Amino acid sequence: MYWRTREELSLENRLRRSYYELLRDELDQFIMSHSLKESYENFKSGGLSYPFVERKELKPRARIPKEEYRRHNSFLVLFAEDAIPEAYKKYIRFFDTNKTTKTNLMRSKTLSLGPDFDRSQKFLDSVHFYNFLKDLLPVDYALLIQRDVSQAKYKHRYYISHFHVRIDWPIAEAAEDLARHLRYISKDVYEKGEKYAEDVQKKFFEYYGLPEMSGGRRTAASVAAQYLRRLPFISTVYVSSSESRSLIRYSEHGINKIVLILLSAKEMEQVAERNNMQVREFKRFYMLDHNGRSGVFLFRVAYAHTAPALPPEDGKLRELKPELFWLTVKQQHILPLPGVWEHPPIRVNLIYA
Repeated sequence: MYWRTREELSLENRLRRSYYELLRDELDQFIMSHSLKESYENFKSGGLSYPFVERKELKPRARIPKEEYRRHNSFLVLFAEDAIPEAYKKYIRFFDTNKTTKTNLMRSKTLSLGPDFDRSQKFLDSVHFYNFLKDLLPVDYALLIQRDVSQAKYKHRYYISHFHVRIDWPIAEAAEDLARHLRYISKDVYEKGEKYAEDVQKKFFEYYGLPEMSGGRRTAASVAAQYLRRLPFISTVYVSSSESRSLIRYSEHGINKIVLILLSAKEMEQVAERNNMQVREFKRFYMLDHNGRSGVFLFRVAYAHTAPALPPEDGKLRELKPELFWLTVKQQHILPLPGVWEHPPIRVNLIYA
């Protein structure tokens, strides 16, 4: 494991971990709303039908239709528990030129920030932070949120430090790094030939829950997640995809994918009954909208890695078998609407029902 568990941390760093997780819970809610709820509203306001994800698309190795939906919000966000060392700038491109300073932001023609820019709004504890984040999310490449180490008195303060952050680590090197960790190679991805190297790269995408050779932000997100494993602290990568119509989150808890799905009237009744809830209550706190007789809901799938995608217990080199699955569905939940306080996620089985 590349990061330290809570029990291995000093009391100071336990406090930081708690603060980070609290901030991440709030960030989860905003990002989920912007990625899915607001995307749904974009389609609806334009008089268009939302392209709901079919349940079979959520199975490991499922094929996803290759079509970009412009009304679906797309973005990439990196959220680190600590400050990323400067040595990592080689592949995660955060420099003085793309810091979230007033000068840099005003120079960017993609932003609509006025001359009365408030420098404090880039901090997560600012009352205007989420307005600022929403302005920045459509910007190309990624946003980087990390711990502010510039002021000693604010030890555990987080902020959007950089925008236009490019992930430049080659996919071949990311796949090689993963294959070494899993003991499928000893050193070089090409040490067993080109076909083997190609299979390793294909399995890299499967490891991160992506279709083979995905492009754009999803590939950048998976590469970033693999690169950040070199750091001794936790990190979270959010990627919202207009092709997969999903929000994917990579963290120390693994892979989560959240989408919008339709539940029929019968399914809504069944879910409510199994959870000792009135259908009216279920709709009030969980349903985003009506769609004919069906309802629109937030659906989260958590994936787990199978034995071939985990380091071998004996630590010995092994042969890659491409036919073996590297991911399995671990949990499925219907989520409460963003901001709902008292209702928890509801466990369901929809993918294989």
